[in-house]
Amino acid sequence: MSVSHAPGASFPSPPGGFAPAPAVSTRRNTELLLIVAAIAITTVSLMLVEASQEQTLTVDLAKYGLTYAVLFLAAHLAVRRFAPYADPLLLPIVALLNGLGLVLIHRLDLADEENARYLGQPIPSPDANQQVLWTALAIAGFVAVLALLHDYRLLARFSYTLGLIGLVALAVPALLPSRFSEVNGAKIWIKLPGFSIQPGEFAKILLIIFFASVLVAKRDLFTTAGKHVLGMDFPRARDLGPILAAWILSIGVMVFEKDLGTSLLLFGTVLVMLYIATERVGWLLVGGALLVVGFYFAYQMFGHVRVRVETWLDPLADYNNTGYQISQSLFGLATGGVAGTGLGSGRPAQVPFAKTDFIVATIGEELGLIGLSAILVLFLILITRGLRTALAVRDSFGKLLAAGLSFTIAIQLFVVVGGVTKLIPLTGLTTPFMSYGGSSLLANYLLLALLVKISNAAREPAAPRKKAPPPIADAPTEMLGRG
Repeated sequence: MSVSHAPGASFPSPPGGFAPAPAVSTRRNTELLLIVAAIAITTVSLMLVEASQEQTLTVDLAKYGLTYAVLFLAAHLAVRRFAPYADPLLLPIVALLNGLGLVLIHRLDLADEENARYLGQPIPSPDANQQVLWTALAIAGFVAVLALLHDYRLLARFSYTLGLIGLVALAVPALLPSRFSEVNGAKIWIKLPGFSIQPGEFAKILLIIFFASVLVAKRDLFTTAGKHVLGMDFPRARDLGPILAAWILSIGVMVFEKDLGTSLLLFGTVLVMLYIATERVGWLLVGGALLVVGFYFAYQMFGHVRVRVETWLDPLADYNNTGYQISQSLFGLATGGVAGTGLGSGRPAQVPFAKTDFIVATIGEELGLIGLSAILVLFLILITRGLRTALAVRDSFGKLLAAGLSFTIAIQLFVVVGGVTKLIPLTGLTTPFMSYGGSSLLANYLLLALLVKISNAAREPAAPRKKAPPPIADAPTEMLGRG
């Protein structure tokens, strides 16, 4: 069989030309199958809770399962429409985490109901109903970001405005009277009649966008080497402005709002983003030194910080007061052991704030070390896929933004699990996607939407380039007939 050779071609082409390249798989069907699996696990878990509590299958249980399924199938359709090339693991992992959180909140609702009957008190309204409502609002926000934000790089144009809004949102609770902002000693809320919101949850996303834009625009300034010590380049003193600003902001949050968790989260995220942008270990050492100085200053000046440190060192010393919460958490984890007591068979309601700050203790008691490790692995995969998106995306702003958002989840998870297991002092942060609460859930779904958009841009095939016309010297001669 003869093969034709085109002039100037480096390899022969078969008769009729080459077949077109296969279409790039969007992996949306994989995402759908994983979401269906998450729905099945959540539904079975709800039934196990009811069976363990000797409850019958109620209308509420069917309502939870059906609403959960409809919401995440709608979220999948939105991803299929507005981000068809996004990572297929992001949404299913979040769906499973959210579903298991709903199961645990429902299980604690049953414990509250049983306790109220025993004490002869009115039965409280179930918090699972509110969690389903907040999940619906969060997914609506998720879909809105996917539909309205056509290109995440547009955020860089408004980075200073978004940063200012984030600072104002962070500062407002500290400026309000305590009756409008303080809950359990921390001034981090805006309380209105019948409604409350935690603006710091949204401020962290806006500030990450701001810092990502600044680090890209001023990268040459931050990478300029100062003194070279022990093989490491340290920044010049006049270039320490951003990290000092983040440090002062974190100290301000800790001083005026008594919120150690948000303070640590903000400073840690900015420090990691600085390191990613510059690849200089010197920034980490400078940031670590500032962190130690800030912690020592806070310990010496503020009583609530000293109380948390002393409780962390010896929670049983004041068991009936400040040490009760962490002690009950440790007892619950010990009761769970390796395999756990089983869903609905433990006593997680003995831990104060089991639905919010201490939902990890509930997981450890009823699912054991195995179940808690499985959930931590889910978070690890979610964070890893976010960092993989940061590596794959082509523009610097997208890289820093995806890395910052991923590390925010990682730092928050470390602070929460570390506090509940007595690895570090308690901070009051909630577990992303699992804890009861509207502000945290809504903010984390907006964070997820940004990651999905960046992932879509990273995985989307590059548009084919138009073939340039040949130079005039190489153009073939054409015979033109007379008109």
